Amino acid sequence: MSDLICVGAIAGSFGVRGEVRLKSFCAVPEEIEDYSPLSNEDGSKTYSLTITRPIKNGFAALLEGVETKEDADAIKGLRLFARRDQLPQLPDDEFYHADLIGLEVYDTGGTLLGTVKSVQNHGASDLLEIHGPGLKATVLLPFTLEAVPTVDLTQGRIIADPPDGLF
Repeated sequence: MSDLICVGAIAGSFGVRGEVRLKSFCAVPEEIEDYSPLSNEDGSKTYSLTITRPIKNGFAALLEGVETKEDADAIKGLRLFARRDQLPQLPDDEFYHADLIGLEVYDTGGTLLGTVKSVQNHGASDLLEIHGPGLKATVLLPFTLEAVPTVDLTQGRIIADPPDGLF
């Protein structure tokens, strides 16, 4: 498991004074500021973060070292990471998306179905994007207790009971 968890991303500049558009991936979006300083994906650069105000689809924020609109535009798409030990401990039935990506998915009979490539959410609930050698196309498995009764992080696998016809 990675020591860094993605908690947000920069969506571009906001105004002309170096503010950025910040998308928070935290359950309570404004709590992203509590994890500051945040880092880039490999941990080589850190950013102190201050939220200045809520805006549509996120926040306006200041990042240390970002002084101008051009600086803010240059880091558009930057994903921001917090150390795992900064984040709250999750209940047994909740998972960080980063922990699910890469897990092997087996059916209830022990047959390998594929591997989790990503976790998506289009409004209703999370979907696991499953890829595998025997699959002609990507399969989106609902991440519900009914369809995914077991997530075993220590064994690195998921046991799935997918709806009929999904695979």
